[in-house]
Amino acid sequence: MKGLIFSIKRYSIHDGPGIRVTVFMKGCPLSCWWCHNPEGISNEPEEVAEIKRIGKKEFAVKKMAGEYYEPDDIVELLERDRVFIERSGGGVTFSGGEPLMQPDFILETLKKCRRAGFHTAIDTSGYFPSELIGEILPYTSLFLYDLKHMDPLKHEKFTGVTNALILKNLRLLLNSDADIMLRIPVIPGINDDDKHLAELRNYINELKKGKIKMINLLPYHKIGASKYRKLNREDRMKEYRTPSPERMKELKNFFSETGIRVKIGG
Repeated sequence: MKGLIFSIKRYSIHDGPGIRVTVFMKGCPLSCWWCHNPEGISNEPEEVAEIKRIGKKEFAVKKMAGEYYEPDDIVELLERDRVFIERSGGGVTFSGGEPLMQPDFILETLKKCRRAGFHTAIDTSGYFPSELIGEILPYTSLFLYDLKHMDPLKHEKFTGVTNALILKNLRLLLNSDADIMLRIPVIPGINDDDKHLAELRNYINELKKGKIKMINLLPYHKIGASKYRKLNREDRMKEYRTPSPERMKELKNFFSETGIRVKIGG
């Protein structure tokens, strides 16, 4: 059994507690305008062009985004960093893309990681078949769960799918006593207006909050813009700006009124 992975980041500190290995899986059912990993959307390996510079000369170098790994390969990578992972209270995080688009590989890998004693986390859009929850929950220590927009029509406009299944799965996870960190991207002009933010905070207040460990406010950034050029894809975020530090502090205070710990960034 193999899984298709486009990147593995060691010594990550932004994808769950402690020092982690973050595994970025290929394939995503969403097409978010602001996606900073567009090479993770396709569920097939794809060619990416990179511009290399030597002095004043530039030339294109092509490489493949997507490589197949077996579950044991992931455990072997974790073993290399075990001392750092254990001392920091870290583990492994499966991100993407949407990791639950490769459910068989994820389930088998989660099982092996847990047997080896590693903390496991899944960074998910929430858009996955609900029946997967019962299968993966026993082997998942933490869910990093995205909440992008409460309006179903705007959610569909900016991500390609409505939010009905995402909100359903979030409640199912909370009712199953899963540990969850909510992740809210902050994107000026798309989801940061006062009306939507109030609706979002009210929704969080209505949830069973005991297992929501934290709210991560993720400011939109332009870091992924160059990837769209490499993939020859349209960058739909050219006219959108990043939120100011002052605005992020305001929102931290705003969401802190839920009684849940709030952090700016992952």
